[in-house]
Amino acid sequence: MRRLTGTLTPWLFLVPALVLFALFKFVPMGEGIRLSLYDVRPYLGDEWVGLANYRTVLTDPRFQDAVGHTLLLAAGTTLGSMLIGFALAVLLEGHARSLWFVRSAVFLPVVAATAVIGEIWRLLYYPAPNGFLNSLLSWVGLGPWPFLDSPDTALWSVMAVGIWKGAPYDMVLILAGLAGIDRQLYEAAAIDGATVGQRLRHVTLPALRPVVTILLTLAAIRGLRVFTEVYVLTGGGPAGSTDVWMTRIYSLGFERNELGVASAGSVVLFLVTFLLTVIIRIYRGRREATVR
Repeated sequence: MRRLTGTLTPWLFLVPALVLFALFKFVPMGEGIRLSLYDVRPYLGDEWVGLANYRTVLTDPRFQDAVGHTLLLAAGTTLGSMLIGFALAVLLEGHARSLWFVRSAVFLPVVAATAVIGEIWRLLYYPAPNGFLNSLLSWVGLGPWPFLDSPDTALWSVMAVGIWKGAPYDMVLILAGLAGIDRQLYEAAAIDGATVGQRLRHVTLPALRPVVTILLTLAAIRGLRVFTEVYVLTGGGPAGSTDVWMTRIYSLGFERNELGVASAGSVVLFLVTFLLTVIIRIYRGRREATVR
């Protein structure tokens, strides 16, 4: 009896969290999968259409454009965030007391609300010559640039905001990875005559492989599901040049009332994200097995 009680006790503490997860996550997920198989008609009754919604999603030119924008935005944001995060981590690594303040200041974009960040950057990107960034560019003889108002520059402007927000997060994880590197490896490399660049290449980067794998996994999920900053900055415009997967789903579901097609797009996004995560996990497992 005591053994049974000891086994059930942890689950009793988990029940409230499990109930909340079921009500606000798993039940809506199941309902979304169900709706993806129907032509949702409020007050008229849903009509079974099978996989027709999925065919619509996969063959819709605007959806294909949105997927392309999503992949480009995810790749650029991931690469830029990791490079800048690595540079910040190398610069801010150490045990000096003053570094905690600098690290905290650099980390602020991560804890700030994405909607607030989007509004601030939308003001900074004001396309007129007297806009903040255009005023700075005028000092060096550049601009004015349209930023968010031109199809040629809007996606890159959104990408810059994503990099600015994601780099401090990557910095923290890379700092944790740097703290776990044996300092004797650096000393041995220095004794052998290795330069700073060689030490970074042959000591630091190989030791950070587990951290890089985690960053890629998180970045893939974050990049494919990007929504708030795009919606606040451009709403998918101009002329659909920044329309991404999530904004397209939002537009179909809440503006065009095609809830079945929007649900199908959400299910496809979930499957792609899940598959990508599994691939990265398998690759990481094989790399670790090879090292061992």
